Amino acid sequence: MKKQKIIVPLLSLAVLFPTATNVFANPEKTVSVDKVEFVGMDTPNTAEERSKMYSEASAMVTYSNGSQKTLPLEYKTLFQPGDVVNGKIAGAAYDANGKMITNTEGEPYISASPDSNTLLKVKGKLYMVNHYEGMPSNSIGNMPKTMMLNAVEQNKKTGELTVTDTNPIDFSADGGIWTPCAGSLSPWNTHLGSEEYEPDARAHEVNPENSSVTQFARNYYQDNTMVGNPYLYGHIPEVTVHPGGKSTAVKHYSMGRLSSENVKVAPDNRTVYYGDDGNYTMSFMYVADKEKDLSSGTLYAAKWNQTSEENGGSADLEWIKLGHANDKEIKKIAQTLKFSDIFETADDVEYAKANGFTRVKTNSSGGKEEWLKLKPGMEKAAAFLESRRYGALLGATSEFNKMETVELNKADNKIYMTMSTIAGGMTANSTDPVDDIHVPKVNAGGIYELSLTGGQKDREGATIKSNYVANKMDGLVLGEDLPSKDAKGNTANPDKISNPDNITYSEKMRTLFIAEDGNKHHNNYGWSYNIDTKKLSRILSAPAGGEVTGIQAIDSLNGFTYLMAGSQNPGNAGYLSGLPSLGDNQKGNNIERNDKEDRRDNK
Repeated sequence: MKKQKIIVPLLSLAVLFPTATNVFANPEKTVSVDKVEFVGMDTPNTAEERSKMYSEASAMVTYSNGSQKTLPLEYKTLFQPGDVVNGKIAGAAYDANGKMITNTEGEPYISASPDSNTLLKVKGKLYMVNHYEGMPSNSIGNMPKTMMLNAVEQNKKTGELTVTDTNPIDFSADGGIWTPCAGSLSPWNTHLGSEEYEPDARAHEVNPENSSVTQFARNYYQDNTMVGNPYLYGHIPEVTVHPGGKSTAVKHYSMGRLSSENVKVAPDNRTVYYGDDGNYTMSFMYVADKEKDLSSGTLYAAKWNQTSEENGGSADLEWIKLGHANDKEIKKIAQTLKFSDIFETADDVEYAKANGFTRVKTNSSGGKEEWLKLKPGMEKAAAFLESRRYGALLGATSEFNKMETVELNKADNKIYMTMSTIAGGMTANSTDPVDDIHVPKVNAGGIYELSLTGGQKDREGATIKSNYVANKMDGLVLGEDLPSKDAKGNTANPDKISNPDNITYSEKMRTLFIAEDGNKHHNNYGWSYNIDTKKLSRILSAPAGGEVTGIQAIDSLNGFTYLMAGSQNPGNAGYLSGLPSLGDNQKGNNIERNDKEDRRDNK
């Protein structure tokens, strides 16, 4: 590791921070940091501990001269939804004109779901993009979500950060932003976001007037005559922050349409991997035509060819080309086509079998079986607007369950992928249309490792123009289900991960940081997992009912190392029996949490 001052870790919308100033600064000019090892904390034991976000972990730093320091970690708050920052309210909902949406009493709608913190530097100035994944509904229904750009100042001596301004990022050219979940920093210093739980275009077409997409559009454009378009949502947004703090945003329609948790770009600046959240989802890869330009490229979907069921399962991956396109052409198609323009459907099984329909089961229809047939000439529209349905027609595996975040280990050519629950389509099920994945059920979920290599060909024998193609997938670290609930209310082993969601990797510390989102631990935790030693350490506890989210590892920013994170929806009533109240500002947000839990498979 290079000589640097290190703070491990910092979390936002709150902060995990060493108690001493510059504790990781080089003790001598000739001495550098050799390694960092995390010493874990116990589970929360009191009502107070269970109701707050805190850390009692520490970091043991070993220097190149052999000396060591053990440094306690402390949690501090950066800001919270509802805070006023430079006269603006953090986490508020905004319409297409950038005006804050309020109720009849003039009160703003405030999110309880902060997610995805991307800290970046532009011309010496610091900024942070963060997502607000959920919003309380109003009388119309589904509200537009928010992605914010925050101005940040850094104390050059201590590394402590202060948010000094916050502004909504404008997505009015693309119909607003739909359920922004996790995100990542691109190698070219832009923010890559997500639009999770893409709306079902087939269901929307049946009843557009009452669809959640139309509700969203009417709230976003403040126009009760609007009818929404589902094909505008489910894409990868990219935000560029310009000198002076202005931002521009685009959606990459050529990257396909799915329930994106996040994406991660390989070192070639062209190859991209996705998390596709939900049940009966798919693994996608995108290879851009040019470096640092995601506006045109080729989309692939994976087929899992299982080699073992041990430790969550292992497989050889085969890639199926869905198509090649650019953003401009797919956006034009998205604005003109309906689901019924792309597919024929059949409800009668005997008719479907006799007339060339294919039975598929994907998250696009909420995990329900469908009989589909592609209409002539609709290959490109299907590939990029109905990526999962089309992938299933071509034979790609659509059995992944709660596939969440993907992360990159550049030194080892690995991609890490979380599966929040290993269940549903991933277990053996002979009644499914296909049964590629058949591994033992682990409700507590796990993390997989994908090996990257070059010289790979797609299913048709064409060379894939990337040296970072995943060809093998293996279980890396798993949770453990308990046979019955323990005395603290855990249904998964509290000393192992459970329902992993967001992950982030530190190249210099060789550490994977893991954030939980589930109900199998009494509280959700943040973990560190050393890739070399395999040591798993609990380093953070979230308030009961809240997930740990929005994590981002930054190895060096002006000489400091940060780990960003926050907590969504703390105070879920189902978790807080006998615990202190978290305050009125959390009331009304349990609906958002419960809606998300209802969509979670096998909970």
